Amino acid sequence: MSIEPRLLACALAVWFLTPGSARGQAPPPPEKPPTLDDTIEAGEALAKDPRRRLIKWNHYEGPFFTLRVGGGLLYEGAWFSQDEESRQQFDLTAAAKVRDARLVFKGRFFPKWKREVTYSLGLMYDGPTDEFLARETGIMVAVPELWGHIFIGRTKEGFSLNKVMVGYSGWTMERSTISDATIPILADGIKWLGYLPKPRVLWNLGLYKDWLSEGQGFSTYDTQLVGRLAWLPIASEKTRTLLHLGVSGRYGKPNEGELKLRSRPETFPTEYFVDTGTFACENTKMLAFEAYYRPGPLLVGTEYFFQWAKAPASADPFFQGGDFVVSWLPTGEVRRYNTRGGFFHSVSPAKTVFHGGHGAVELVFRASYIDLDGGNLKGGRFWRITPMVNWHLSDNVRLEAAYGYGKLDRFDLTGATQFFQSRLQLTF
Repeated sequence: MSIEPRLLACALAVWFLTPGSARGQAPPPPEKPPTLDDTIEAGEALAKDPRRRLIKWNHYEGPFFTLRVGGGLLYEGAWFSQDEESRQQFDLTAAAKVRDARLVFKGRFFPKWKREVTYSLGLMYDGPTDEFLARETGIMVAVPELWGHIFIGRTKEGFSLNKVMVGYSGWTMERSTISDATIPILADGIKWLGYLPKPRVLWNLGLYKDWLSEGQGFSTYDTQLVGRLAWLPIASEKTRTLLHLGVSGRYGKPNEGELKLRSRPETFPTEYFVDTGTFACENTKMLAFEAYYRPGPLLVGTEYFFQWAKAPASADPFFQGGDFVVSWLPTGEVRRYNTRGGFFHSVSPAKTVFHGGHGAVELVFRASYIDLDGGNLKGGRFWRITPMVNWHLSDNVRLEAAYGYGKLDRFDLTGATQFFQSRLQLTF
């Protein structure tokens, strides 16, 4: 199924960029909203009620269930400047494409029940495959007896803070190369999410199988067992300061006993810069560490992944990579953090452009690295630095501009590439 991306992007842009008074948007909220959020529900936070309600027709509250319809669109362009070695590795061409378009339906069954039961149904248009795919879909049940919630359905595995976050909420356009290469974006199974507020400890433990996702692009594993544990030694609403420390572990059995690790260079409309090719693999084991410090409008964080593959024919390769990021909001906003899910929400401007403000400006710097040369496999090594600017015009409109400089060591060549990227992001 095809989509004309420019027409779709323009139509939605007109809808979202209309001033709030004409759209019926509510007045702006208080200048200093809470920086910690302890609520959780089924599915991605994209469809959670924003601080400002853009429209009203997408809400329903009845005696048997509630419903909120949310959605989003990402449209982006990329241009490149390559040296001679880089052109020998890949000949890149400038392009502009729809990255992602989705609808999300969320709500609660029997709102008056003491035990909370929420649901989520997601549908996404995937730019690379030109298909509509089921996103996070399932039911979550509150289980206070187990200090948390149980989710059954299609969801994020729960490995890595940045992977758990909604892509629309991230500080950069794409997740790090090691994240995209090693962790499937979704999985089908059961996940236990827990939180102890007094010691400020949170966790998730999930078991996943590919009974329903067999044959889909993200389904590269038959079985996955994933766990994550995080501690918040500092979580102060008064000082607006947060320190998050976490560790994730993962065991997986690849689909049909074969595995391929690959990633684009943090740019959507490009080739896969690093790629191991398909190799026989019995199982993989992963370990990752994460640390984020948020003293108000500043956010500093890092994650690093290690993967061991049991693949005798490939000399049991070992892969690694990670990233380091700094995000600063000179306009004074603070990224809200979810204490039960262990992730950050999107930036919400103190005063939107549509109410006479300047929105929120976010300055970002990221450095990332991936090494897929392991055993007798030569998937390549790649590093990139990315300074960028995000302009959050409102809770629903975001413009992004990024410059990247990266070097790829592959094919017995070391090529340098400059990346020039822009993105329009719309949500409701």
